[in-house]
Amino acid sequence: MITVVGSMKGGSGKSTVTFNLAVWLAMAEMDVLAIDLDPQATLRDVAEVREEEGYKPKIKVFGKKALESDKLKTAAEVLIDVGTADLSTMKKAIAVADRVVVPVPPSQADIWSTQRFIQFVQNLKPESTPEILGFINRGDTHHAVRETDEAAAALVSLPGIKFIKPRLSQRTIFRRSFSEGMAVFELNSKGKGSQEFTALCAALYPQLLGNNLK
Repeated sequence: MITVVGSMKGGSGKSTVTFNLAVWLAMAEMDVLAIDLDPQATLRDVAEVREEEGYKPKIKVFGKKALESDKLKTAAEVLIDVGTADLSTMKKAIAVADRVVVPVPPSQADIWSTQRFIQFVQNLKPESTPEILGFINRGDTHHAVRETDEAAAALVSLPGIKFIKPRLSQRTIFRRSFSEGMAVFELNSKGKGSQEFTALCAALYPQLLGNNLK
């Protein structure tokens, strides 16, 4: 399956989500191919840190040339991190995608941006639009703050996107683990961040639940 992780707005946490998904799939013994199409190359940077530190499994990240190679056909799971700075390459990625996963931070601006992104994807492939899935990323952890719940309610109401209930909160461990080249569940397997991410993976890859994180 080819999964694009993308949005029209920067700062949504696409690279962090893509990297954690790649590690999770590799630990589930899946043949995973990661492609970094963001000019900032954050996904490639964290993969290099991981390799330098000697963490296993190793995550190999390729550039835009992988989009036009046979690699897409050979890997069991493909993850593509796209950025808005290169719309031409983003269009190519969406053209080959089976589904598009959209991390949505809890703000009205991000809801509007997600709505535009849905229309962008639909206009690219009107005859066979890939499945579009959205979830709340970097949500508030304080129960008194209602913005995250309000954003989730708004996301549910958007046409053309399937809402995924598991959400990721704004937790320091996501930034810390990423900077160290580790997935959040590797740094602290029993923490809340790990629990949240595992729930997200269960929603995205239910067929792998019997084979993950041994």
